[in-house]
Amino acid sequence: MSNYKLGLDFAKELDQNDKLSHYRSQFHIPKDKDGNDWLYFTGNSLGLQPKNTKKYINQELEDWANFGVEGHFEAKNPWMPYHEFLTESMAKVVGAKPIEVVVMNTLTTNLHLLMVSFYQPTKTKYKIVIESDAFPSDRYAVQTQLNFHGFDATEGLIEWKPRKGEELLHIEDLETILKEQGDEIALLLIGGVNYYTGQYLDIKKIAELGHAENCMVGIDLAHGVGNIKPELHDSGVDFAAWCTYKYLNSGPGSLGGLFVHEKHAHNKKLKRFAGWWSHNKSTRFNMRQPLDVIPGAEGWQLSNPPILSMAAIKASLDMFNEVGMDALREKSEKLTGYFEFLINELNNNKIKIITPSNPKERGCQLSIQVKDADKDLHKKLTKAHIITDWREPDVIRCAPVPLYNTFEDVYRMVEKLKAILNE
Repeated sequence: MSNYKLGLDFAKELDQNDKLSHYRSQFHIPKDKDGNDWLYFTGNSLGLQPKNTKKYINQELEDWANFGVEGHFEAKNPWMPYHEFLTESMAKVVGAKPIEVVVMNTLTTNLHLLMVSFYQPTKTKYKIVIESDAFPSDRYAVQTQLNFHGFDATEGLIEWKPRKGEELLHIEDLETILKEQGDEIALLLIGGVNYYTGQYLDIKKIAELGHAENCMVGIDLAHGVGNIKPELHDSGVDFAAWCTYKYLNSGPGSLGGLFVHEKHAHNKKLKRFAGWWSHNKSTRFNMRQPLDVIPGAEGWQLSNPPILSMAAIKASLDMFNEVGMDALREKSEKLTGYFEFLINELNNNKIKIITPSNPKERGCQLSIQVKDADKDLHKKLTKAHIITDWREPDVIRCAPVPLYNTFEDVYRMVEKLKAILNE
């Protein structure tokens, strides 16, 4: 949709025609001291709490109180198989088969566990490719993996960089890196949506390029899960990992998820760090059996899962299951398109959007670069209860989330931004 118009009436008209508008009332929206809703645009850092979350967690607290340890079998949602209640819904969110997905641990923990299996360097083929502006946790993870295997992290890390004077990555430049150094590269670990620019990279193409040079390919979906359709199975990537507290609204520090492609599901020779939850469910409690790894993503589990965190994830995934990723993606593209239109109409040279203008190449997020930045603009927005986040050196990240943000939210945010810029 490109026929956007200026003015509050048009924003309200878009909201009236929005099939997902009623979901906003299913979330707790923070309010100012006068009872007005904050304008909340940080789903890219922490999603808002669904009102149902308390009910889902209370159910487990009640069952713990009433059953004690027997809750593993007698709870309304028995704890023993609880992670399985999340698998099918999570698989739909990321475009995977249920055997390829499990909810467990946190994001960087999962990346390390996956690299144990999929980063198998040799003396000559050991280097790792990341984006030059990868999220710091990813950078630290691959640097320490290189060090752990006895390599120099500076020499072993290859950065896929934007061209001079640009912010965005070109897939052709990755292709060049692989053609020139592919025989030295063991792994690509790429953010599906870059945390800083909001660029949504072509995951399938990245997998094709990596595999053509006999490299393993992993994707960090932290800023993509729940707002893009990564179609992980069809993409052919070897593995992926993500958190759930951003667009999946599962609460601060909640569990993450991982994907291992079906082609690896039955390979018991893959090296891995295991625990008793990696072991065949039917013999797990025999306790004295040699490790018999569960096929698929479940085989990367270590320990019995934290149920209270999973309950919060279940509350969110049940909503995602109801809405569907197609409808969410459609609204998201309209929201960011409208947001982009209004920002561009400001025609202010103090700011510019560095996120790709093609909706197919971005998620929910628009990154606004501030000229001669000193964080002052971001502070003034925050003081006005417009919640965005700041990323050094000069970007305000804004994520209108389709489940709870409105077109009127976007309109009011840009009006306030305009007033601040014109002060």
